Amino acid sequence: MFDTILIANRGEIACRVIRTARKLGIRTVSVYSDADAGALHVALADEAYHIGPAPARESYLRAEAILEVAARSGSQAIHPGYGFLSENAEFAEACGKAGIVFIGPPVAAIRAMGSKSAAKRIMEGAAVPLVPGYHGEDQDPALLQGGADRIGYPVLIKATAGGGGKGMRVVWDAPSFADALAAAKREALSGFGDDRVLLEKYLTRPRHVEIQVFADARGNAVHLFERDCSIQRRHQKVLEEAPAPGMDEGLRMKMGDAAVAAARAIGYVGAGTVEFLLDEDGSFYFMEMNTRLQVEHPVTEMITGQDLVEWQLLVAAGGELPCVQHELAIGGHAIEARIYAEDPSRDFLPSIGDLTHLRTPQESAHVRIDTGVRQGDGVSIHYDPMIAKLIVWDATRAGALRRLRSALAEYQVVGVTTNIGFLAAVASHPAFAAGDLDTGFIERHRAALFPEAVPASDQVLALACLDVLLCRAAEAERAAAGSGDCWSPWHLTTGWQMNGDSHQVLTFGDNESAVCVTAHYRPSGYLLDLPGGQLLTRGQLDGEGDLLADLGGARVKATVVRHGCDLTIVTHGGSHRLTLHDPLAHAGEQEVEGGRLTAPMPGKIVALLVEPGTRVERGTPLVILEAMKMEHTITAPRDGVVAEIHFAAGAVVNEGAELLAFASDEVSG
Repeated sequence: MFDTILIANRGEIACRVIRTARKLGIRTVSVYSDADAGALHVALADEAYHIGPAPARESYLRAEAILEVAARSGSQAIHPGYGFLSENAEFAEACGKAGIVFIGPPVAAIRAMGSKSAAKRIMEGAAVPLVPGYHGEDQDPALLQGGADRIGYPVLIKATAGGGGKGMRVVWDAPSFADALAAAKREALSGFGDDRVLLEKYLTRPRHVEIQVFADARGNAVHLFERDCSIQRRHQKVLEEAPAPGMDEGLRMKMGDAAVAAARAIGYVGAGTVEFLLDEDGSFYFMEMNTRLQVEHPVTEMITGQDLVEWQLLVAAGGELPCVQHELAIGGHAIEARIYAEDPSRDFLPSIGDLTHLRTPQESAHVRIDTGVRQGDGVSIHYDPMIAKLIVWDATRAGALRRLRSALAEYQVVGVTTNIGFLAAVASHPAFAAGDLDTGFIERHRAALFPEAVPASDQVLALACLDVLLCRAAEAERAAAGSGDCWSPWHLTTGWQMNGDSHQVLTFGDNESAVCVTAHYRPSGYLLDLPGGQLLTRGQLDGEGDLLADLGGARVKATVVRHGCDLTIVTHGGSHRLTLHDPLAHAGEQEVEGGRLTAPMPGKIVALLVEPGTRVERGTPLVILEAMKMEHTITAPRDGVVAEIHFAAGAVVNEGAELLAFASDEVSG
């Protein structure tokens, strides 16, 4: 076994590898960029080395810098995690030339599966079922258009390199193909340095089921059963579970055997995942093979009781697989929810900012949290916006679902917008509970999963008022204690007013609305005039800063997180943000005249689709913005004429930056 390994990655996967290495007594070395100098994976490792600026291409993708650190630190092996250099054959080859073990498959296997087109040809030779499509090297747009026409629409365009939904487009008709192809190629080139694509027939209601495989250098190969990864947004997984709901033993055996055959066909060694599309009739088709550990590997660990990172280290050191196939068994059910800093209501746009408040469920044999962040850390434009993976286990799927819903309700994140509420909506949906899954689940149930924003409830307003009033009372008490005249009426905490009712009026901004609540001081608490009527409240802050409230006889525990004038009220299962109105803060503001379009998030402008003077209708594509290697098309919010464009293609912009200005529709271009 190795004495020292280097982890050529960041975030939760780097922390995950460090935990297993520490369990085995292996010394760990981390690398970090400028943006990650204070990151958790840096703090956990035995040593850490700086490798460059924040952009991944200047740090985590610099193979020569990582190999230099490996030599300086005395590392015998490099674990690449997933993403970055994990499926880079040139990097794996360079490790071998430097005398360092690459904790992953042989270079030839990476190359064989690195091109989705080549992989399809190999799988065809190994009698692994394939989806009808085009996997050739000729990338002439006219030939690709003709191929799509022959396959029949809908067609899926997919980058031959990489994964994660990047460089992928569904095309529903022939007229849309050219634009979709151009976008997929741009995104693939940006994300993987390779703009080649393949075409596949797009199945309308498939499930995404993948098989975890493992092989050693001594000819042994096994599968560790399946994972269902059908709940996806933008072709990227957000909920995964093992075993797959409704899977019978016959189909499980067929898919497992096909996956092992795929691994043997390329002389595979190490951890890998063979991904299949499972059709409604029980037919399954090879999609791709990921020659690395998968993000969702914890659900397999939870149902098998195996540590897959430990297996990786053992096999990379020349050891034999710890188990043969008949020794592996499924125990219980596990579900993983990926918690992202993103806004589901805005097409899952990433949310950038600092984690001003972070509180997680208690970990146990039933609840596991894999994360690479702590309270106070930032979510950067440069990397994937994942905050954590929440994994739950129970003896049955129904039990695991209950634990998932409970753990999501306890997960508190303030400072960035997250998908926690969305995940809870999926976990609570009757179709999900019934195991009625396919890759179109989110879109099909959109109405239930993306409810209209609702105003703050009376309970939320009461909790916000109570927190403000208790904080003001505490400030008054501190001022009185430090005053020369502690009996001054200005230091009273009872809201005393001369010749009038003792009360305060609190005004909150709630989205686009303003809500006023009058708080009357009473000996037993505060009588609040709320939109739904009067409510007597009282409460206190506990030692952890949580608000313990009595709302008309109902006991409620909440966390109120303040950031400037913003208050985020977090209760069991939800959160709501309000802004405490300060009349002086808005003095002198004037409404902006005319139209303007701002960047919804930080990113890089990859294409400008209009020019000054162009007349556009609402919904016309104007700008393509790339953030975290995904393209986002920004469209016209109304009819009008483009008056000015403030940035050129290639410019990096901040959230809120004015991209272009509109003139009124009557103005001629």
